[in-house]
Amino acid sequence: MATAIEFNNVSKQYRLGLVSTKTLSHDIQRWWTINILGKEDPYLKIGSENDRSTKADSEYVWALKDIDFKIEQGDVVGIIGRNGAGKSTLLKLLSKVTGPTTGTIRARGRIGSLLEVGTGFHPEMTGRENIYLNGAILGMSKAEITRKLDEIVDFSGCERYIDTPVKRYSSGMTVRLGFAVAAFLEPEILVVDEVLAVGDAEFQKKAIGKMQNVSQGEGRTVLFVSHNMTSIRQLCQRGILLKNGRIERDGEISDVVDYYLGSIKTVGDYNRMGNEMVRVQDFRVEKESLTLGDDLVIEVDIEASRNVENVDISFDITDELGKLVAHVSNFDDNYTIKHLNQGDKKTIHCRIKNINLAPGCYLSSIWLGNPYVMYDMVLGCIKFSVSQNTHFIKRITPYDKSAKVVFQSEWF
Repeated sequence: MATAIEFNNVSKQYRLGLVSTKTLSHDIQRWWTINILGKEDPYLKIGSENDRSTKADSEYVWALKDIDFKIEQGDVVGIIGRNGAGKSTLLKLLSKVTGPTTGTIRARGRIGSLLEVGTGFHPEMTGRENIYLNGAILGMSKAEITRKLDEIVDFSGCERYIDTPVKRYSSGMTVRLGFAVAAFLEPEILVVDEVLAVGDAEFQKKAIGKMQNVSQGEGRTVLFVSHNMTSIRQLCQRGILLKNGRIERDGEISDVVDYYLGSIKTVGDYNRMGNEMVRVQDFRVEKESLTLGDDLVIEVDIEASRNVENVDISFDITDELGKLVAHVSNFDDNYTIKHLNQGDKKTIHCRIKNINLAPGCYLSSIWLGNPYVMYDMVLGCIKFSVSQNTHFIKRITPYDKSAKVVFQSEWF
């Protein structure tokens, strides 16, 4: 099978604080060193590692460093890693939005890119006009674009607004149309960044299905960046894990995702939101592999940075498709933390009884707050699996927003 994409010793360096990586004095110094003194480029020797959690010790940073891999035609590859790991930079290099500092990139065929909402769209032009514009950029003839136009419009669900300027589209409508253009104008390589998160659940399902058809049915290559590990597992066969601008793991998708999830050990590694007047400091799960009917036991360490009243805690449990299937709250069980002083620390224990969810993998977020404010929310930090127990037969309880209590639970 032919090689579709090849990265050979690719690195990308940026200068912190400046739009450009170069100045006149640096250019002169570089030219003198290379051409007169015959030495190696001095700016390729300096630069700190791309670790966003540490203070920079250099004004230069390597967004990517020594990237080597090959992707065969028809492969579907998931690029994963924490925020700032270099995923989007890698895709921008492949899409020729920017060039590498060192190394070479070879790609066979047209590349259709969807790197951010509205990529390549002109806001003053209508949706229809932008379809033709993007098609021309991809090297398509007007006749080819016209042949695909109805399919693109139908898939995007924007038919009513197709002759409206794109600047009046919502972000969801824009990404719908952008993905439809990128997928239906038949690029040999489809590059999709996290933008699908903007769309609703119905569109995300359609987009995943379309990418599967593009790769499996049409033999095209797909590079997919996402923080949704369920979508990554569902779509991709191979995974590449980036850490601080370097490839940490490359292999079968399940192994790479399991390694990535297992490497996340501290609360600070997760996405979170809130004013942090009360903050989740740590959490523990008694057992991650459950059988149907077991209890899920969670401990959460919290700390107050100010004096607060009435702290509530809850867990939102989602399935592999990101669908909310259960909600457990101390408020439902008449357990409250009435007061915390600044600096107070507390460990909250929750036993969720008789987990009767369908066999599969689940994630849960931790929420702290009260009816008026959110103190802290750590997204998708708790992971556990449920397997079938032939001795425990019970009706699977779907999530019902009208239900006051989904599971019985104990708090202390």
